Order: sequence, then C-alpha cells, then structure tokens
Amino acid sequence: MTENRSQRVGFWRRVGRALRLRCPRCGCGALFAGWFQMPVKCAECGLDLRREPGFYLGSIYVNYGLTAFVVTVTYVWAMATGRGQSRELFWGMLAFCLLFPLWFFRYARSLWLGMDQYWDPDALKSKDPTR
Repeated sequence: MTENRSQRVGFWRRVGRALRLRCPRCGCGALFAGWFQMPVKCAECGLDLRREPGFYLGSIYVNYGLTAFVVTVTYVWAMATGRGQSRELFWGMLAFCLLFPLWFFRYARSLWLGMDQYWDPDALKSKDPTR
C-alpha cells in the first residue's frame, strides 16, 4: 500500500485496525510481539513504532477514561436499580478496575497510535531511507 493511499484511510478504518492490533499505516503488521512488548517497527511496511519519550502516555488516559466511564455507568445503574449496596457489586467493580486496564493496555496503545496516524499521518512516515 502506498503512503498516499494510506493517508486517505478514514477514521473508522483506523479504529478497526487498532481494535485488531494492526499497524495504523498498512493495516497488516502486528503491533505487539508479546502481551506488553511492541516491536521496533512494523514487519510489513517498516513503520517505526518507537516514538518520542512519553508519546504512549496518552494511551494511559484512553485506558483510564474507558475504565472510569464503565465503572461510573455501572455504579449509577446499580444505585438507580437498588443494587448499589451489595458486596458482590463492590468486589466485581474492584476486580474490573484491576483487571480491565491490564487487558485493555494493548488496545489503548493501538487506539492512541491510530488516532495520531489519523490526525497527523506525516508524523509516522518510515525513517527507513529505502521507503
């Protein structure tokens, strides 16, 4: 896929690539080599996935924001239906707050990278001089 064509990729296609944990530029390369480890570059298009220090800090906000939103909606629903005082709800929400961010870590990073690619596609051009 050429860079000009990838720059025209729409927002929802980038979200789809992010949810499949694929490269935001080509949509083929895997973004993770392990549960928490990203490769240095995309195996398919050579996109450099090492960004400036602190770049992926924004993904923590995505992760935290979604976790807080789900817990808040669940709490409001529980209070409105009269289930707000149960111990099961408390322990369930506590477990969710601890486990969901660990599971969602990769998706939050992928979404953050995809959003950056959508709004500033030139920032992710390959540093490889042969491309």
